[in-house]
Amino acid sequence: MKTGKLSHEILSSLLDKHVKDLDRKDERIIQGSKIGEDAAVIDIPGEKYLVAKTDPITFTTDQIGYYVVNVNVNDIVCTGAEPKWFQSTILLPEKKTSKSLIERIFRQIHDACKTMNISVIGGHTEITTGLNKPIIIGMLLGEVKKDKLVNTSGVKPGDSLILTKGIFIEGTSIIAREKQDFLRKHNFNQEFIEKCKNFLYNPGISVYKEARLAHNHFKINGMHDPTEGGLACGIAEMAIASNAGVIIEEDKIEILPESEKLSKIFNLNPLGIISSGSLLIGVDEELTKDVINLLVKNNIKATKIGEFVQKDNGLKIINKDKQITNLKYSEIDEIIKIF
Repeated sequence: MKTGKLSHEILSSLLDKHVKDLDRKDERIIQGSKIGEDAAVIDIPGEKYLVAKTDPITFTTDQIGYYVVNVNVNDIVCTGAEPKWFQSTILLPEKKTSKSLIERIFRQIHDACKTMNISVIGGHTEITTGLNKPIIIGMLLGEVKKDKLVNTSGVKPGDSLILTKGIFIEGTSIIAREKQDFLRKHNFNQEFIEKCKNFLYNPGISVYKEARLAHNHFKINGMHDPTEGGLACGIAEMAIASNAGVIIEEDKIEILPESEKLSKIFNLNPLGIISSGSLLIGVDEELTKDVINLLVKNNIKATKIGEFVQKDNGLKIINKDKQITNLKYSEIDEIIKIF
């Protein structure tokens, strides 16, 4: 099988066969295993739900501690929850691990958690065979008021789809950090490379600020952050989870110039590249302008890129030639092609 996420078809079959009956036996599970839903929601005594998320970092080694915290935070805040408690399993390569590497990873995790008032509550660290780079699996718990929960599956036909910042943000940083020698050989100067590397922080792979802003001020029907498979896969997951169709306008999708250059030299489809840092927000059409204005006032780019429609209309995109075609997506990320 190819590297990357399991296909929706295979994953759905596995969930139906091995998982969903267990979910149904526990009435405390508000949101269990489902395509498009990236966090579980559990009923606990009191006015809040417990929200749980786990996600690994396997693509990159540089700043891996920062990555693992933020990709887990992104999925937690997309439910409207406040991230609270973080754990990680850190697997280190037998022949490439030093005390300074371990120290660096721990410091990155601590510093990232500190900025969002998240407590590090434990985990596991080991040096293991068969690895040539570190792998970290993060696990994050959060809380959300029971009447404020947001699901990926909460959008409905007629809702607007808003995109923040743009796309290919995380992928740009990964490529610049992992393919520096290649870029230099192809006449990209160090200033360009450093700017792309810094996409990790600016525009940034975190959606914490925009998700919390939108959720605190408006009734949000659905939120999702497109990771592996990029924007196209993220939109498809949102529509599939909501039993809806969608139509997107390609010329409304922001791709920063540096990202566009990298997509061309590596022959990658920008809509299919890992895109942490982008946030998809589904809202009632009449709230669209107000949500966008709030985000823009807080220095976050935001644009309506389409709307959800009836499921029978399928997943569509209006391309730059104004032709309506099927929105093609893959669970396997484009960035895999260059590793």
